[in-house]
Amino acid sequence: MTDTPHITFEPVASPHPNAEIPASFVEMVRVRNAVLREVNGTPEEDQQPSDLAPLFHPDPDEQRLLWLIVRDGETIGRIGVDMPQVEGSRTAFWFMDILAAHHGLGIGTRAHAEIIEPAARAHGRGILQAWAVHPEDERAERIVSPAGIGSIPRDHAARFGERNGYTLAQVIRRSAFDLSGDLAPVRGLREGAQAAAGDYRVVQWEVPTPARFAEDYAWMKSRMNTDAPSADLEWDEEPWDAARVARHDATLVRGDGGRALITAAQHTPTGRLVAFNELSIQSDPAGITSQEDTLVLSEHRGHRLGMLVKCAGLLAWRDLAPLSPRVVTYNAEENRPMLSVNETIGFVPVGYEGAWKKVL
Repeated sequence: MTDTPHITFEPVASPHPNAEIPASFVEMVRVRNAVLREVNGTPEEDQQPSDLAPLFHPDPDEQRLLWLIVRDGETIGRIGVDMPQVEGSRTAFWFMDILAAHHGLGIGTRAHAEIIEPAARAHGRGILQAWAVHPEDERAERIVSPAGIGSIPRDHAARFGERNGYTLAQVIRRSAFDLSGDLAPVRGLREGAQAAAGDYRVVQWEVPTPARFAEDYAWMKSRMNTDAPSADLEWDEEPWDAARVARHDATLVRGDGGRALITAAQHTPTGRLVAFNELSIQSDPAGITSQEDTLVLSEHRGHRLGMLVKCAGLLAWRDLAPLSPRVVTYNAEENRPMLSVNETIGFVPVGYEGAWKKVL
């Protein structure tokens, strides 16, 4: 490994609500944006420190640790390690971003050995999981998902994972929907889904979540880790309640001017919410929209509820965020039912990520 004597890993101070954002956190956001601009070729995923700070506030559900990667006094990257605070959890999730000019010097391998693995071990975690962007390269050798559907090129990120003891656990598709186009086809799909849904109706709210919906929304969120396809990834079954929903609402709407819309399907005979979709945008009203979680409870599938909540959400979102140019979402490649819904609506693939796993 190339000697890197002038590399240091400097802890980032955690931001706190109603307090000034620490300078080290501001620097972390700056290098994050710079790396994503290199990866995507555009600034569309830039965020302000105030947008990201709520994700790193003290949280009883997850402990999040951050470091800057500094070379000769220059910040060249960042590291994050997240530990779910579920009793008995064995998992740790991490990310590492390094500016391209500093690739190939052994810095990432050193960071993994000196920061990421020790942090996981110190918190009793034996399963490390991370996601990496894999730009398409038709010339490269392919690595197939263990689910048997989807593959990624054996590129720089894949070789890093394999050298450090990781295996590919899942392939994720990044899809985008053009919000500036004609939404008449989406309206037609919504009407068709509503006709097929029968005893289900659409319920929508902007966060914060009303108290009357909090219990059902919490139950559906708790099912995300158990009902969604996970291939070889390992997820904790996480408890949710009204208090956690309130914390989640705060992370969906970050920064001044951020908005988030929850669209749910309600089973009218029982009054229970049984499917939902989340759309959010941060402080820049002309920024991209994130389609976060979408789930139909397994016992209520087969009624076109995924199509119903997605279409109803997009139609309402045009009025809430008229300047946003597009919606971006992520789905497992083996999640054919949800991908089929997205493709029918008009989402198109724009990139792929690999989920990587290592058992210590």
